[in-house]
Amino acid sequence: MSFAIIKIMTKMIDIVIPKNNEGEFIEIASKLGIKKLYFLYDFNYYDKNINQKKLSFENHENIEVEIGFIGSQKNLNKAQHQSKLIVAKSSDNDRFFIESKKIKLIYGFEESNKKDYLHQRASGLNHILCELANKHNVVIGFSYSTLFSKDSQKISLLMGRMMLNIKLCQKYKVKTVIGSFSEKPFEMRSPFDITSLFTIFGMDGRNIKDSILSDFY
Repeated sequence: MSFAIIKIMTKMIDIVIPKNNEGEFIEIASKLGIKKLYFLYDFNYYDKNINQKKLSFENHENIEVEIGFIGSQKNLNKAQHQSKLIVAKSSDNDRFFIESKKIKLIYGFEESNKKDYLHQRASGLNHILCELANKHNVVIGFSYSTLFSKDSQKISLLMGRMMLNIKLCQKYKVKTVIGSFSEKPFEMRSPFDITSLFTIFGMDGRNIKDSILSDFY
């Protein structure tokens, strides 16, 4: 086991979207060597008891837990009062979110419904968004669980878009984070798997390490 992988394992994070299965996420994360979980909840369904619920997670000796919210254009201000970690999923409002100075992270660019052009992929990202993300210190998230589809054509499309977006982020020095962003605990992966996958996708070793460590924002 290389020193770099050992170092990653001591601080590795994952970002997940639990559906009353937080305990399962913590259990599997512990087995995978993940040290910190970010639980994201849709703020449209905000439960006032979530922060109280967090107290039950904090007793776990191996896993640190932080709570964040997936915000929308209408509820960003309210969400900010509940957590420092406000996240947006890519949509037609990406520029608004990035320039709002209210979100820390935006993810899911590769899932755009736009069709690829003949000689260009509709990857969801472009140089303008990357420059804005760099300027406003917004992190771009890569969701590897989207690649677990049974549709091979969809997987191929997502992989191509992800590789292009990684190239854009590295070119414009945009901070990135890698996470499962999954509702299913068994879709989380170990640092070995993630490092291998994103090396294939063209992300350099330093960026991979920075993208799966606990201090991403």
